[in-house]
Amino acid sequence: MGAVRKVVSYLGLGGIDQYDDGYEDEQYEDEYVPASERAAKRWRATVESSRIVMVQPLKYNDAPMIGQHFREGQTVIMDVTGMPMPEATRMVDFAAGLAYGCEGRIERIADRVFLLAPAHVEIENT
Repeated sequence: MGAVRKVVSYLGLGGIDQYDDGYEDEQYEDEYVPASERAAKRWRATVESSRIVMVQPLKYNDAPMIGQHFREGQTVIMDVTGMPMPEATRMVDFAAGLAYGCEGRIERIADRVFLLAPAHVEIENT
């Protein structure tokens, strides 16, 4: 082998080496979980809870309290009758995004009263 080929080979600039060992994809197949499933698992409750929390926010800054209860897997009844209409609209928008992001549901059960149900809670309309 000439000096130039030795330098090219040493620097890794030569042709593509053929590898005898292939990648073992089988070892990674069991570990692969789609991002949507990982996100959904993160928000699911660790235990089945039958607790229902009634929240009457007075201002939009009370939104984290609603989010905390919902992410813990609790069903939340949100009554926004004590809020001015623009803030109540923002709160309902927040709650709808929260329910959607955590794969839950939001239902209007009365005028300005909403039910936020986690994914493991079934809602029946009769």
